Amino acid sequence: MNKKVLVTDGIDEEAKKIMERSLEVVEKKGLSPEELKNIISGYNAIVIRSATKLTADIIEKADNMEIIGRAGIGVDNVDLEAATKKGIIVVNAPASNAVTVAEHTIALMMALVRKIPDANQSLKMGKWEKSRFKGIELEGKTLGIVGFGQIGGLVAKKALGLDMKVVAYDPFVSMERFKQLGIKKAANLEDIYAEADFISIHLPKNKDTLGMFDKEQFRRMKKGTYILNVARGGIIVENDLAEAIREGHIAGAALDVYEQEPCTGSPVLELEQVVCTPHLGASTAEAQNRAGTIIAGQVLSVLTGGTASFPVNAPAIRPELMEMLSPFFELCENMGSFFINLFEGNLDNLEIGYYGQVSEYDVRVLTSMILTKILGRYSAENVNMINADMVAKNAGLKVKVEKSSHSSDFVNLISIKGSGPEGELSVSGTVTGKKNKPRFLAIDKFEIDMVPSRHMAFIRYEDVPGQIGKIGSAFGRLNVNIASMHVGRKKMSGEAVMGLNLDTEVDGDMLKEFKKTSGFENIKVVNLY
Repeated sequence: MNKKVLVTDGIDEEAKKIMERSLEVVEKKGLSPEELKNIISGYNAIVIRSATKLTADIIEKADNMEIIGRAGIGVDNVDLEAATKKGIIVVNAPASNAVTVAEHTIALMMALVRKIPDANQSLKMGKWEKSRFKGIELEGKTLGIVGFGQIGGLVAKKALGLDMKVVAYDPFVSMERFKQLGIKKAANLEDIYAEADFISIHLPKNKDTLGMFDKEQFRRMKKGTYILNVARGGIIVENDLAEAIREGHIAGAALDVYEQEPCTGSPVLELEQVVCTPHLGASTAEAQNRAGTIIAGQVLSVLTGGTASFPVNAPAIRPELMEMLSPFFELCENMGSFFINLFEGNLDNLEIGYYGQVSEYDVRVLTSMILTKILGRYSAENVNMINADMVAKNAGLKVKVEKSSHSSDFVNLISIKGSGPEGELSVSGTVTGKKNKPRFLAIDKFEIDMVPSRHMAFIRYEDVPGQIGKIGSAFGRLNVNIASMHVGRKKMSGEAVMGLNLDTEVDGDMLKEFKKTSGFENIKVVNLY
């Protein structure tokens, strides 16, 4: 039976056709929260725009949900924490409306300085008030951009085309990108406030940006500044903006987003110095269609065993990064299973190390793979790459990631070290050959060098003559064939570790019999699935 996708806010036909290649698509518009809560468990995916609110109580009922697709940029109508905890991947379409939003920003700026909305209304009311609507030119004025992502960059390009000066602030964007676009990089917000005639906001809405532009910030801007916001509502404190405009310190504003939407009672709506539109930034046919097809492709990919291009609550893997990291996927999954099968007692601390060339990449996806295997062994929750970090945090497991370009013996090396009240364990591994075969290299201080297999056993014993023969004989009596044997030791006649690749699984009863007949008590069986 095909997996089912629920579409609640509408989607274009092309996007629908993409999903219908392998999925059953059901459209139900205008659902109340209670109606959605009652039916959501019957679907594997949901595609929404801004109208549908996926709150924690609704997500809690989504027992079969694998992916939530937001056909647009903002995901503030999705409870990300609840989705992550549930193990549901949330995706958006960040590049879908960049052009549309940038064009709307420029359109609002022009409408604001040329007083087009008021002039239009006045003329249609039968008045000819030419002298009342004198505006200002944009050429030569300075536009300050706060948030220099894709949209901020497009706004900058268009402003340069209008012969405006542009200065931008974004501490997370490299100087190289600013240089490529010929944009001046501000060291801080104070530089923007000192220079800008217009300030255009292009930030996400989160705990750091909520209410960011308030009375204090407006007072620090130079007198006569214009404010533009086509990003997210709530970044500007609207009461403070209205007050700054009435006082004459801020010249005016153009807003497309608001603290509360639908917006019907904000003080900014009462001011003629403010141009307002009802969240139209992404409202073009091209942007809507583009967002729908981007989301449809991701939903189809995830539900048919693939990956998402734009995950919001999981590390994204760009195609070029995927090429670099994919050789380590099997190794990391094997090492996570390997480690948790061998570790004894309570695990309080975990250190994951990346050494050599692999340390040069964004390794978050590799860390998530390791955590998923380790946490999934005992967790009552459905642990996957989406919620692994949160499950670890909620469990009180302290996870540290270490990276170093130095690796003495191998081009790439990955290690896991865990500790708790009862003891500690470390394992390491690498990939070798043209096919990047995983290899386990060490257990604690014992070098072992073996290729993982589905069924394995690891034995600690005193390294004296005759031990290997006893082990082989004991498995022979159980009719278990040893495919290969690997021995690691620190010194002659000391303690040793033997790793065995087995052809068949050793169950609990067989393990008891092995201990009884061989005399080796310190044995761990590892099965990789």
